[in-house]
Amino acid sequence: MNNNNYKIKLLLWLPLAILLLFILNISLGSITIPFSDVLSIISGGEGASESWKNIIINFRLPKALAALVVGAGLSISGLQMQTLFRNPLAGPFVLGISSGASLGVALLLLAGVSVYGVGLFNFTNWLVAIAASTGSGLVLILVMIVSLRVRDSMTLLIIGLMFGSLTGAVVSILQYFSTGEEVQVYLFWTFGSLGGLNWSEVLILSIILLVGIVMNFVLIKPLNALLLSENYAKSLGLNVKQARFLIILSTSLLAGSITAFCGPIAFIGLAVPHLTRLLFNTSDHKILIPAVAMTGAIIMLVCDMVAQLPGSDMILPINAITSLLGAPVVIWIILRRGSMKNTFVG
Repeated sequence: MNNNNYKIKLLLWLPLAILLLFILNISLGSITIPFSDVLSIISGGEGASESWKNIIINFRLPKALAALVVGAGLSISGLQMQTLFRNPLAGPFVLGISSGASLGVALLLLAGVSVYGVGLFNFTNWLVAIAASTGSGLVLILVMIVSLRVRDSMTLLIIGLMFGSLTGAVVSILQYFSTGEEVQVYLFWTFGSLGGLNWSEVLILSIILLVGIVMNFVLIKPLNALLLSENYAKSLGLNVKQARFLIILSTSLLAGSITAFCGPIAFIGLAVPHLTRLLFNTSDHKILIPAVAMTGAIIMLVCDMVAQLPGSDMILPINAITSLLGAPVVIWIILRRGSMKNTFVG
């Protein structure tokens, strides 16, 4: 009972932490804005300068909201993949979704298609997002077809890794035959970014996240059953192929859309589920799904604040920051548990 009370209290503290970090996030940047004016602007008050309002409303708020959505979405995706494959090193991109998105963007940016400089209604961002969505969507279709034909998830995992290797090989060939400028443009996309999104793009990501979360709550019982084994899940009457299909669809929607708009962002989906299990000491997805989503949002807000180097005009690649913070977390958890085999169950 005391353990349950601890989990409930911790769950209630997470939204407060998100709120505080969210306000702190939009208060920091290359241009110093007094904290009182930041609060006045986000509360709809008067008195702040128009330039400050423009910075807060059109740049910092969408970026902070994107951090929330990206952190929550990738963390939930990672949780699902670790549960489905019962593998502590599984992440949201293990099925080749990110590689498919990278291939789509590579074909757009490296295959002689010049889109930069268009700049009309953020048209370039939409072209990149469409290319990434198409690439990840094609890989998703292939994975879905395979998931209905194979009997066990481990085979599906291996096939997903092979899809990733194939698309990665094609991208490497495209890079080899591209100019230095084209490769540089593609490389910047692979760094990941939260700052290039407008309100309409954030809205689309938010809607997709909401759909993914709803699907996850529907899948709570199948996910809990799959923790023990597929055979155990079948003994409970679970349609494993159908559950696997829905889990992959949910993960692909979340990870694919985030990659399309923000680029590939590493380690959040891998590290956050482990950290959340450690904090809550549970493997029950009824608790883990909201906890993982909120913990992922918190960590992504922190990573974004580190990346934007407050008081400086420089912004570090968000991918580098998430890897710098995520890799030590995974290493520490593995060493603490003493066995990789048990790092994905509570």
